[in-house]
Amino acid sequence: MTEDFYCDEVLSGKTEVNKVIETENVLAYHHTRPFYPVHIVAIPKKHIPSLITMEESDNDILLELMQVIKEVAAMVTGEHGASKVITNLGKYQESKHLHWHIVSGRALK
Repeated sequence: MTEDFYCDEVLSGKTEVNKVIETENVLAYHHTRPFYPVHIVAIPKKHIPSLITMEESDNDILLELMQVIKEVAAMVTGEHGASKVITNLGKYQESKHLHWHIVSGRALK
């Protein structure tokens, strides 16, 4: 896996994705290798390594990202009765690009 799958593959267009919501600065799409029955990823289009490395100048992007996450989570919760919103940091963060998972159901084995 690349260091930044989202910039290298998704945002570059090398890997096609099934988009859920797209705004000027944010993309939410169905995960290419889902770990849950419902698994959507939301990312900023600007490269930001992680939540804890964000700069104050990224606050508007974070606000837009959270609005998209809220919309997707409401949609998933409405359709499936529940959802989780997850972001990983440090060793748990496989791709070094800020991203959030909006999921529902039990993890696939």
